[in-house]
This record gives sequence, C-alpha cells and structure tokens, in this order.
Amino acid sequence: MIGDDRQATLPFARGSDTSRAAAESMAGGAARRQRAAVLTLFRTAGDKGLTCDEAEVICGGRHQSISARVHELAADGAILKTAERRLTRSNRRAAVYRVRR
Repeated sequence: MIGDDRQATLPFARGSDTSRAAAESMAGGAARRQRAAVLTLFRTAGDKGLTCDEAEVICGGRHQSISARVHELAADGAILKTAERRLTRSNRRAAVYRVRR
C-alpha cells in the first residue's frame, strides 16, 4: 500500500523505513528530472513504445527508479499502457507503453 505521510514528497510503502528513505532521497527535484528524462525516452521511441525494462536498458537506470517513473507517467496520463507485450531481459512478458497523443 502506498503511504501519504505529509513529510515525504513521493509515495512510499507505509510502515517501511527503507521505502520512506528511498522516497526522501528522491526529493529536491531528482524524481522530477528523472521523470522528464524517462518521458523523453518514450517520446523518442514513438509508435514503437517501450517496456519498463527497455527504458531501464536505454537510460542505464535501476529497475526500482525507472519503473516508479513509468508508473507515475502512466498515472498522470503522459504515457499509456498498451495491450502489446514484449519479452524482457529475463524472458518475461511486459507491457509496452507509448506517449499519449
């Protein structure tokens, strides 16, 4: 479950000190800058779109960070989750996201 503690600026798992610390470490614009960079990746990908895994590979980011930014962008409506699936590096099917038009 996502917490809404007023002291943290980003969502975190309620009751998890490590999740809260991670959220706090992204405060001060780091998450905003990373979100903008991830959105640029999706814009560059165009109609092909990207999975979270592909975005991680392209930008060299960690799964936890890039996945969080992708899900934020989807929640905000900036990118859309499609019905298309592609295989990840671990040979699992993953959703493809595209920039909203």
